[in-house]
Amino acid sequence: MANQETFGRFSSCRGVSFEIKPHLDPFAIPTRVMNEPPRGSKRFWLPWGSSSKIVPSSAMLERTMSRASSHFCDLDLDDDEDDDDALRAIEEGHYEEEELKAIPLPLPPAKSKREQPPKPTKPKESRLSVILLDQGLFTVYKRLFVVCLALNITGLVLAAIGHFPYARNRAALFSIGNILALTLCRSEACLRVVFWLAVSVLGWSWVPLRLKTATTSLLQCLGGIHSGCGVSSVAWLVYALVLTLKDRDNTSPEIIAVASAILSLLSLSCLAAFPLVRHLHHNIFERTHRFAGWTSLGLLWAFIILTISYDPRTKSYSNELGSRLIKQQEFWLTVAITLLIIIPWLTVRRVPVKVSAPSGHASIIKFEGGVKSGILGRISPSPLSEWHAFGIISDGKQEHMMLAGAVGDFTKSLVSNPPSHLWVRQVHFAGLPYLTNMYDRVLLVATGSGICVFLSFLLQPCSADVCVLWVAKGIEQNFGKEIKEMMSGHPKEKVIVHDTAVLGRPNVSQMSVDAAKRWGAQVVIVTSNPEGSRDVVNSCKTAGIAAFGPIWDS
Repeated sequence: MANQETFGRFSSCRGVSFEIKPHLDPFAIPTRVMNEPPRGSKRFWLPWGSSSKIVPSSAMLERTMSRASSHFCDLDLDDDEDDDDALRAIEEGHYEEEELKAIPLPLPPAKSKREQPPKPTKPKESRLSVILLDQGLFTVYKRLFVVCLALNITGLVLAAIGHFPYARNRAALFSIGNILALTLCRSEACLRVVFWLAVSVLGWSWVPLRLKTATTSLLQCLGGIHSGCGVSSVAWLVYALVLTLKDRDNTSPEIIAVASAILSLLSLSCLAAFPLVRHLHHNIFERTHRFAGWTSLGLLWAFIILTISYDPRTKSYSNELGSRLIKQQEFWLTVAITLLIIIPWLTVRRVPVKVSAPSGHASIIKFEGGVKSGILGRISPSPLSEWHAFGIISDGKQEHMMLAGAVGDFTKSLVSNPPSHLWVRQVHFAGLPYLTNMYDRVLLVATGSGICVFLSFLLQPCSADVCVLWVAKGIEQNFGKEIKEMMSGHPKEKVIVHDTAVLGRPNVSQMSVDAAKRWGAQVVIVTSNPEGSRDVVNSCKTAGIAAFGPIWDS
């Protein structure tokens, strides 16, 4: 395997990249019959998971307890060469579960290659179809995207056939309105308020559970509205530009040029956010989205000023701009968009940090100031190029910390070269874990460094009764005494820790279902790798328990 190229993969959380390195899943145990000669290295494509995978057709895929996967929440530390080779071959592997037998069964003598029946081959699927269908056809995310796009297309068609004259005369306004909506769906300050309102209004025992879970699904999948409005804004701007070109005698070449530039940048942003591109080239997506968005905003201001000040009768621009601007809806929508984009950057600060590395595989970053439970934060070594999101551990008093598994260039540098200062956004954002406060009894499931976002619920008062299930390898060796002590001193029915280095690799999905039933949980919230989260969520739903885990665009 020395000549095999290893590919970095990426996942995301609210537009923030996490580099994924191929490594062995802590919940799958490859086994090999003793003295069995190595098999051929033929490879075939498997159609499951969030990307196409290349998997060796060997006994390595036999007798597993759970599906293999790879993610920033995993922390597998095997140094065995065979395991490392297996991982590079099984990059985010995904195959059928089998129960391990307590007593090994005798195996029939190995057949020669001629005697062995031909192995069935899996149908090939493109990476595009894999990513688009990865989370199913009818997810809440996709429903929101379709509804948003359908409403806009309906309005566009009515405007084109003359039954919606307001939209026909103000097509650019509808494009700007969609941009405002998609900006709201990604504004961390606004979402912090929305999540707080959801918990405050629905966090009562008498509120129906169905309403709470529906709200959780909606808030988790706001990215569907964000992407739907993004595509719709492009469609409205194309329509506005077509109308302008038809009536070019009453406009100026400058207005047409600026509108065309905005359309090009918006289209580029949409293409960069396409699931296939975003999954395989996340850094390109993130930087394109950021810088193309900022440039588009500057051009939007130029477009509004030029449009409002242009007089088609005199073919010139008027100096009386102020009184006209404040009367235009486009102006106020653009003001709102600008404020929403600027606010997070006004809170960016370079702050001192204390970084310690309990092992070479994880680091603990400490900051001043207490933070409420369920909150996440962003840090960066270079604020214009990259931001990384982590769950926050805090007792709500004097300090808070982040636990970062060393899986990417940035997180590895925290271990090898700990910084004294980092850039932070002082407006922390609320994510799925924050909605724990909406329920009465909750099971929190985490693997690896995913535990960090749940620890705060044990360290400070919480309106919900929570039970924490943590599956990781080498708790004290890899995460340090401090993290271990935070998990200690709680009733055994409230905190379940499974150290795979001691107890072996479990079936996390079944463990979650059993723990949820014992705890009487209304909902299960899981933070694991994409496939691990999906398995837990599906198993819980099959058992009739509401469950939520991070999605690729949450």
